[in-house]
Amino acid sequence: MRTVVFVVFEDLQLLDLAGPVDVLRGATEMGADPPYRTLLASADGRPVRSGSGVEIGVDASLDQLRRRRLPIDSLVVVGGAGADRAAHDPDLGRGVAALSRRARRTVSVCSGALVLAAAGLLDGRRATTHWETVDQLATRHPGIAVEPDPIYVQDGDVWTSAGVTAGIDLFLALVDADHGAELAHQIARDLVVFVRRPGGQSQFSTQLKSQPARSPAIAELQRWLPDHLDDDLTVPAMARHVGLSQRQFARAFAAEVGATPAAYVENLRLEAARRLLETSDLTVETVARTVGMSLPETLYRAFRLRLGTTPDQYRKHWNKSIQRR
Repeated sequence: MRTVVFVVFEDLQLLDLAGPVDVLRGATEMGADPPYRTLLASADGRPVRSGSGVEIGVDASLDQLRRRRLPIDSLVVVGGAGADRAAHDPDLGRGVAALSRRARRTVSVCSGALVLAAAGLLDGRRATTHWETVDQLATRHPGIAVEPDPIYVQDGDVWTSAGVTAGIDLFLALVDADHGAELAHQIARDLVVFVRRPGGQSQFSTQLKSQPARSPAIAELQRWLPDHLDDDLTVPAMARHVGLSQRQFARAFAAEVGATPAAYVENLRLEAARRLLETSDLTVETVARTVGMSLPETLYRAFRLRLGTTPDQYRKHWNKSIQRR
């Protein structure tokens, strides 16, 4: 059995717990060998109540688990509105630190990174957290290399994730690391996770970062663009698509979306290129063509200007199939 201990506290985010637990349940039901066993622990061994009002029973206190000397595969600290209070609880911090020393790996979901940081478990490491607590984590703990963009980060035996549903992506990655990509993919299908997002993906897609357009024509264009990145997406072409003059279109798009049409399209193409580099073995040239950048040099220039790296270096860092070779 791989025993996975989830540390919970008052006012936790329910999905931070339920999503990862369901990923592990799915792995076990689909034949993971060895299977996973999940245990829930609170500082005092009492039930806790989530931010949504659901009471959650626990299996033990942190001290009881420490004294039992149970082998722990993964120690997981969830997040939620109560994470800040939990980070200031010295008993919880000592318990988390003690159990982490016995665990094969230590994990946080969402703002649970605040608890790991307070316990001294992120010092000198790269880490991420929910976008709302990124600044808080970086300010309180300057010894941590806080990465605000990725949905999860692995630094040695410590894994941290961004907010809420990113915990599912992180745990699919953990199952992948333990049992292979096929099992992780089966679980993703079972949970109806449309796309398994690699860790390098941004916490916010271009569409989430931008304002939704008010006018039906531009809103429809926003929905249409991601599936047509290799089309002609110049301002004249997009203006024709929505039935406006170029000047009318450019002004309306910028006013409603909060970005110029050219900048918005470049963001979509760069985002799609990152996803392909993370998940496929397509050549950089093919990736560039697929996302509508006719020349590889255009993609290289965008990566250097926007990400401070090259497509090849980005792929080596984030593409697991490349890393395993």
